[in-house]
Amino acid sequence: MKLVHPSAIKGRVAAPHSKSVFQRAAAAACLARGASVLRASDLCADDRAALRAAAALGAGVEEVPGAVRIRGGGEAPGGTIDCGESGLCLRLFAALAALSGAEYLLRASGSLLSRPVGMLSGPLAALGASCRSRNGFPPLTVRGPLRGGNIELDGSVTSQFLTGLLLALPLCPEDSQIRVRELKSRPYVELTLETVRAFGGRIEAERDLSLLRIGGSQRYRPREMEIEGDWSAAAFLLVAGALAGEAEVSGLAEDSRQADRSVLAALGAAGAVWDRGPGFIRARGGNLRPFRFDAADCPDLFPPLAALALGCPGASEIAGAHRLRHKESDRAAALREEFAKLGGRIEVNGDIMTVNGGRLSGGKASARGDHRIAMALALGALTARGPVEIEGDESVAKSYPGFFRDLEKLGSGVR
Repeated sequence: MKLVHPSAIKGRVAAPHSKSVFQRAAAAACLARGASVLRASDLCADDRAALRAAAALGAGVEEVPGAVRIRGGGEAPGGTIDCGESGLCLRLFAALAALSGAEYLLRASGSLLSRPVGMLSGPLAALGASCRSRNGFPPLTVRGPLRGGNIELDGSVTSQFLTGLLLALPLCPEDSQIRVRELKSRPYVELTLETVRAFGGRIEAERDLSLLRIGGSQRYRPREMEIEGDWSAAAFLLVAGALAGEAEVSGLAEDSRQADRSVLAALGAAGAVWDRGPGFIRARGGNLRPFRFDAADCPDLFPPLAALALGCPGASEIAGAHRLRHKESDRAAALREEFAKLGGRIEVNGDIMTVNGGRLSGGKASARGDHRIAMALALGALTARGPVEIEGDESVAKSYPGFFRDLEKLGSGVR
């Protein structure tokens, strides 16, 4: 349990590496014949789930100081893949496991047990593999081999399974074509395509990503890669600066494909001031105002933006709330109910989250086992009238183990 005190902050911290980039790179590396080196440190729980999955698929995995070495191209023996609570790991590595003729059981824990995977069965069957789930939920059993082919996918719920197929299908013996309906997470798919190219794969994509053509019988090449900083994590630090002083975050790629880079647009809409320095992004408070922002393509921004909106006078609106139901918690309900315990007013009507700004009172709230809810509550505490006690703070280990340490580096009172 963490107690976060109202605090003025100022300082610089380095963004942790992107788990979205790391997991995609680990998947490609386990399929490449030879040794790849992914330079990243302070691995989070989702990173380790991807490494377990790579090892289960026959890759050699070795952690060295500041990096992970993955020797791919090994024979997939079948067995169990422990995905922990990582939805990306489960949906991505289901497609990779189906490349093998061996049977794999993909296990989940915690909130991932209630996240849907039923959308995997039909496409995998059409591509030559079999897939069984627990009435549409984990655990998941897959057996290949995938051969390739033509399929249609619904992209309105998640793009994570599409990511897995885009990494797996280039290695199938036949060419493939994927038509995608209602894609809601385009930046994440672009990130996947960038990873495929980085490891030597080729995919032709329509500009709107509604049609993807994948040649079969390709090979990935091993490579060394510096894993870029995580905009999803950095969003919390930059919002902290906008609310309570000033924060500089280093290690971020401004040309990143990561969806959550759009936090900068949200900060601007809210009247916060941000600028670039040599190797860092700085955010600080300005004349904060209510804002409107569409987070349908970047739903992980809802928690930090809700905290930002609570610090803005008037009513702010964040669109895309339908994307929040199947996360580590029902995030719309979690944000509304947990901030209410601290005196905040958040309403959700259809696809719109309305946040009524006003100073929080402080008090006690629960992260509900959700790393991003824990971090959002900590942001709310920075400008509250009294300290905020966060139950379940350990959940930040899923994506950002050093979050509270870094918040303290910026000057927040955390104990």
